[in-house]
Amino acid sequence: MKRILNLIVSLLVISSTAMAQEKKSFTLEDLMPGGNNYYNLQPENLHGLAWWGDVCIKPNMEEVKAVNPKTGKESTLFTLEALNKALEAAGINTVRALYTLSYPWADKTEVQLPKAQRFAVYNWKTGKVVTRDDLPKEPYTNIDLNTVSGNMACTVKNNVYVNGYQVTNEPEGVLCGQSVHRNEFGIEKGTFWNPQGTLLAFYRMDQSMVTDYPQVNTSTRVATLEPDKYPMAGMTSHKVTIGIYNPETKQTIYLKGGDPTDRYFTNISWSPDGQKVYVIELNRDQNHSQLFRYDAVTGEKEALLYEEKHNKYVEPQNPIIFLPWNEHQFIYQSQQDGYNHLYLFDLAQGMMHPIETYGPTQLMIPYTQITKGEWLVQDILGFNEKAQEIIIMSTEQSPLQSNVYAVSLKNGKRRLIGATEGVHRAQLSTSGKYVIDNYTSHNVARNISILPTTGKGKSIELLSATNPMDAYNMPEIVLGTIKAADGKTDLYYRLVKPVNFDANKKYPAIIYVYGGPHAQLITDVRNYGAGGWDIYMAQQGYVMLTVDNRGSENRGLEFENCTFRQLGTEEMKDQMKGVELLKSLDYVDQNRIGVHGWSFGGFMTTNLMLTYNDTFKVGVAGGPVIDWKMYEVMYGERYMDTPESNPEGYKKADLTQRAGDLKGRLQIIIGANDPVCVPQHSISFLRACIDAGTQPDYFIYPGDGHNMFGRDRVHLYTRITRYFEDYLKK
Repeated sequence: MKRILNLIVSLLVISSTAMAQEKKSFTLEDLMPGGNNYYNLQPENLHGLAWWGDVCIKPNMEEVKAVNPKTGKESTLFTLEALNKALEAAGINTVRALYTLSYPWADKTEVQLPKAQRFAVYNWKTGKVVTRDDLPKEPYTNIDLNTVSGNMACTVKNNVYVNGYQVTNEPEGVLCGQSVHRNEFGIEKGTFWNPQGTLLAFYRMDQSMVTDYPQVNTSTRVATLEPDKYPMAGMTSHKVTIGIYNPETKQTIYLKGGDPTDRYFTNISWSPDGQKVYVIELNRDQNHSQLFRYDAVTGEKEALLYEEKHNKYVEPQNPIIFLPWNEHQFIYQSQQDGYNHLYLFDLAQGMMHPIETYGPTQLMIPYTQITKGEWLVQDILGFNEKAQEIIIMSTEQSPLQSNVYAVSLKNGKRRLIGATEGVHRAQLSTSGKYVIDNYTSHNVARNISILPTTGKGKSIELLSATNPMDAYNMPEIVLGTIKAADGKTDLYYRLVKPVNFDANKKYPAIIYVYGGPHAQLITDVRNYGAGGWDIYMAQQGYVMLTVDNRGSENRGLEFENCTFRQLGTEEMKDQMKGVELLKSLDYVDQNRIGVHGWSFGGFMTTNLMLTYNDTFKVGVAGGPVIDWKMYEVMYGERYMDTPESNPEGYKKADLTQRAGDLKGRLQIIIGANDPVCVPQHSISFLRACIDAGTQPDYFIYPGDGHNMFGRDRVHLYTRITRYFEDYLKK
């Protein structure tokens, strides 16, 4: 009997081995964006899903369908053929796809065409184009349509236009209507209509005093200077003001915010009546934020509503949002208790102290904390007005997840919407009664459903995708936790074992690292977030490890700001705990450990190669920060203060000071025109290495910026792979 059982086990092992061998092997063309088979290995998706009121819009290549959120019944609204016929009749270029249309009018059978088509609105009931654009003929960007008034703003070069009228006339060096402060503080745009669409707030950013960084275009016959305004830490920064334009009178006033020098104007929002503007203002030290209210007609600063201080930094990321059923109450997001949570402010109960009388620590408006706990509110999707609930995304289930919740504004009670696992991306219907929930997890390739936010009614499944990678010989991917260098904090790690793993072998290992703020590499998505390169290198016989150290996101303020004024120090200590994990594994060759990262991860890679030069044999640093004095003002000073106020911190993090400590093989790769981490970083490091007699390798992608895209990305990871194959695997 025992002999028979052994025979069965042997046959099963042989069978499973044969099945594994029958599966396909990956190439970088399969795994890297820009590869010719990359998109075929992504789980099926439904592109262009949107809401038309409370009706789900589901487009495909030929037609747009409407899905009843209660029954799931589908009906055709219009076809690509009908739309293009109407466009041709109107003398407008036709479209090739229906995925990028928008449906901003819940009470009209009208659809807005993609902005690349110039502005047009098609009525699918009448079959005609009902609105044409009134835009300048010059190339324009940043279109901002108010769907109530029909007024439309855009920018041409550095000026704002509204309904074809030129609102601003600024010289070179002054930008209007565009994102400011280098897209920090949650800023993604530069124009903001009031709810009625009758007044437009816009940013005006004067960069004339900012130092030019001499970027060079080498694609011309003689290289051309194309300078970039780049304020480095401690240097003169730009000045921002906020204009208010009235399309009816064609008049512009500017908010009287005082001297804009060394101040950040962020998170613009409007009062429900469209007559007041709310702005969160932040000092340059970024440790004191203030919420002010302005009169939109006169520009006068009326009142200070709230302020927040922290001995490290305050980071406002979101504008206030008024409740749709109460024009006196609004939601403010803050990390004041250590985690980003919601606070309800009530203007009707507050005392409005005149500006000249307020004290520096006074709280002007009473407020109530709505959400609380050791987890984050990640986003506000909107409101269910009837239920008086706010619909949010949060990490309450796990720091690795993002789930949808309904939160009662009456009592703060929360209700989970949808599956407990995974990372969810949700779109809320107009009434707030439904969400389109698109999620993935380590178990689910992709699931898309329509869910009621009320907790009542059935869900309508739109897609349950399979994992195309199942046809390939996949590595084992392990999720776990280790203790941080502080001995108490749990850190998540992801370990990818080599394909066809043999515990009796000794494998080289690579740590893939980022480590900086506003990034998290390990989440509950497919493969726990392992990138294509991790999987490819596992196929090549490497152990791949990633650790989300202290300083990264979604774990609370203390977890993030422990790196304040000393970037790279605590992060490296935590990464070395990952090294301890690797060394505890019998199948890891302790003499063949490498490291790779990009941007902040490039800084970490270089730092680890210099600081722990007997541990890391090979490193590839992409777009690395080398000297934080050469990084930009907003990000750099938030985490490091200025070079003048924190000389020791900057000196410790200046990697040129330790260029002589390089022992292993280090390759630095940059984009020749990187506007984020300018080439001076890596060039200064090369000079320091020459002076110190050390030998890094260097590669430049001409014409590329901070990252490589398309075919350049395939080339990039071919090169990175070759470097580890040449110097770590042997």
